[in-house]
Amino acid sequence: MMTIKKLLLSCLILCFSPLLLAMPPLDENGKPYDSLAPILEKAMPSVVNIATVRINPEPQFEPTTRGEAQRSHQPVPSEPKRATNLASGVIMDSENGYILTNFHVVQGAEEVTITLSDGRNFPAKFIGGDPESDVAVIQIQADKLHAMTQGDSDQLRVGDFVLAIGNPFGLSQSVSSGIISALGRTDLGIEGYEDFIQTDAPINMGNSGGALVNIRGELIGINTAILSSAGGSLGIGFAIPINMARNIMLQLIEFGEVRRGLLGVVAQSLTPDFASAFNTSKTHGAIISQIVPESPAQVAGLKIGDVVLTLNDKPINSASELRNQIGLVAIDEKIRLGIERLGKPEVITLKMSDPRTHSTALSRINTHFAGMEATPIHATIATHGTIAGLELLQVNYGSNAWRAGLRTGDIITQANHQPIATLEDLAAASKKRDDLLLLRVLRGPAASFIIIR
Repeated sequence: MMTIKKLLLSCLILCFSPLLLAMPPLDENGKPYDSLAPILEKAMPSVVNIATVRINPEPQFEPTTRGEAQRSHQPVPSEPKRATNLASGVIMDSENGYILTNFHVVQGAEEVTITLSDGRNFPAKFIGGDPESDVAVIQIQADKLHAMTQGDSDQLRVGDFVLAIGNPFGLSQSVSSGIISALGRTDLGIEGYEDFIQTDAPINMGNSGGALVNIRGELIGINTAILSSAGGSLGIGFAIPINMARNIMLQLIEFGEVRRGLLGVVAQSLTPDFASAFNTSKTHGAIISQIVPESPAQVAGLKIGDVVLTLNDKPINSASELRNQIGLVAIDEKIRLGIERLGKPEVITLKMSDPRTHSTALSRINTHFAGMEATPIHATIATHGTIAGLELLQVNYGSNAWRAGLRTGDIITQANHQPIATLEDLAAASKKRDDLLLLRVLRGPAASFIIIR
């Protein structure tokens, strides 16, 4: 039987636990902040309001995982065939006027207007965008800009205090607070390359492209999406890590696009069962289950069954993490892979190649496949067993395939109910109907049907 003393102690813990959770964060000297105002006064001038106008707009995003994950830009009622949206952005370069935001914020916009924290308005020029990661760069010509100090998203920990700054529902310069709920969120079906920071700091419509900052006022992420059934915040928001966004931003500024190199492997995450089967003591990594012929992976000597543990000395904990990190590497860039082969560590250096040199343009088979390039694979994937199909090495943005929902890295296993293992199989199956193609597609752990018209 619980004693009176224990009962009182339990009551005290229950009564005061909300207060403990609401305790203010500590500064660098271990003292509680009296206010977060000094941090925000430094960061908020770097966050801008973005207003876009689209003429005869098309839907800017498709339904995603569970029909719940949503981008967080805010549509504003307007005249027919003219849509105005409000979102956010972050000044990254005060001298050149570069602003980082989400691709879906400026996608297809005829006009982009930036409003600074001091109320000044400027038209923006589109520099480049990457639909696979949902990152875009725009530019304004203005003086007295305040670039945000950038943090290191690789150093984040679950439980770190964070602040979200943006323009939810058009309410400019709004701030919400919370913690990092999780790191490395993948397979949400929101973007092609996912490595999200999850936070419970409320993020709402209009926060897209805004800043997620740490307790020192440093930019650690770009707010991108929410998990919600009704469009409002449920305490589950997602941000692109700034290290990933910055890497993409630099390529967009230099080339106007992201030039991703090809490694040429299919991988699956190392599980305890696989670790036992491959006689490794490692608990995290990515097992190579397929190698594209004549790819950099094959030329460098990678073998099926190798366990990838690091990429450029950065730990690789899963197949999704390997794919995301490879997605940041440019064509002709050299990388170092730390692997384990038959229980022995090795380091393999290789140079990434152009994906187009290893794939076949599917438009040769059927005009429905314009903008797609693929290569046959045969691999063992943990969630699907042994599979054969065509891996999409390229899906051009704006193509019919893209509009239908296909993305780079997808694996086509069926077409019009016929199994697909080769390009010839796809050609034969696509002739069965001229009006549409029904494809069964694998993406990460999920399988779905997609129709191309």
